[in-house]
Amino acid sequence: MRTMSRTLNTFSSWFSFRFFGMLLVVMCSSMNLAHAEEISTGDDSAHILQAFNKQHRDEEHEKSIPQKEKQQIMFLMGVVLFVLVLITGALGLAMGLYGKQVYVQHMLFAGLSVSMAIAHAIVGLVWFYPF
Repeated sequence: MRTMSRTLNTFSSWFSFRFFGMLLVVMCSSMNLAHAEEISTGDDSAHILQAFNKQHRDEEHEKSIPQKEKQQIMFLMGVVLFVLVLITGALGLAMGLYGKQVYVQHMLFAGLSVSMAIAHAIVGLVWFYPF
């Protein structure tokens, strides 16, 4: 009696699991069909999409930086990079030739120089890669 009850319990849970699974599949497929019908019937959707794309292009054009300003920014980044490299070199020479204790400052400016060089390279590739 106990095994029969356990068997019926297992069967009913298996049946309910399978039933709900099939119900879920049927519901999802009917929702996809209804969604496909909505998309195919709308002629206005093409006009709405074109208007959205035009608005997006206009907003992107307004946000874009002019070419001359990009070149000025790159030039200023290059000047800062050049100054940092000169300071790093001068500190290295002061350590090597004159025995000054400026190792920490030298390493700090070396790190800043490398960081600026990487930023300068990335900005140059992003803005000017296609030339």
